[in-house]
Amino acid sequence: MLSERWWRRVAIRPGAALPQRRLFLLPTRFGMGWALLFLLLLMFGINYQNTLAYVMAFWLFGLGVVALLRAWRNLLGVTLTLRLPHEVFAGGEARLGVALSGGRPRTALELHAGDALARIDLPEGLGEAILALPAPVRGEQPLPLLRLETRWPLGLVRALAWLESDERFLVYPQPLDDVEPEHRRVGEGLEATDFAGLRRAQPGDSPARLAWKQWSRTGVLAAKAFSLPPRQQLWLDYDACRGDPERRLSLLCARVLAHHLAGDRYGLRLPGVTLSQGEGPHQRRQALEALARFSPSGEKGAGR
Repeated sequence: MLSERWWRRVAIRPGAALPQRRLFLLPTRFGMGWALLFLLLLMFGINYQNTLAYVMAFWLFGLGVVALLRAWRNLLGVTLTLRLPHEVFAGGEARLGVALSGGRPRTALELHAGDALARIDLPEGLGEAILALPAPVRGEQPLPLLRLETRWPLGLVRALAWLESDERFLVYPQPLDDVEPEHRRVGEGLEATDFAGLRRAQPGDSPARLAWKQWSRTGVLAAKAFSLPPRQQLWLDYDACRGDPERRLSLLCARVLAHHLAGDRYGLRLPGVTLSQGEGPHQRRQALEALARFSPSGEKGAGR
């Protein structure tokens, strides 16, 4: 097998149709056995002037040529586009979206990226698949070199092409459960449980919330009103966490997720990076990106 460095030189960019000059045909073990059988039958026919051996040899040769051309045409002109993973945490999988178009039906296509594999058919010229890539560490990760191949129809040869993209995706720290007692758990404080006074009763009010004692004294039916408790406004501080840098980032990641679900307003402090207090999906994404890009040396971070 040729080195990956050489394959990168002949790789094409996703989004372009596979051209003829970037398609390669490599024999499989089965194909090499097929070729050996053809040679043996041909030699037998020549040595013994056996017509049946000649017929079998040239039948194998002709079938092999047809299989080679069909495999080559099965891959020629296929266009591959990528959809970057939406959200990835360290230790999980980056689900890379792949869309293929061929202009006509194709079958038995395989997309490889290291040990990851996706099998795709294009019954109407279009097909999609998910390629699960390992994401063992946090940070900005490049997309691996992709190999698109097919062994259809007989498995005699592998028609293959290589694709390389300059795009990168972010891997967030692996969330670490926070066991500190002062941390508020997900959802706590979101229910309207703080008594805010009485209001005039309205149809549909729960009997449990009606002020029956007030009604017995005044003859006016009132209902208890409750309000949401104030949301927490807090800072998530790298220096306040304990452990090595990766553990601190994992702990902060878990807190960002928890406070986002709880509806809190929070900010993030990292060495050299300060993310002002905010809330909602935008704040969550900004905080997770800052944690993913943070360098413990403080050389580089992300913030606003």
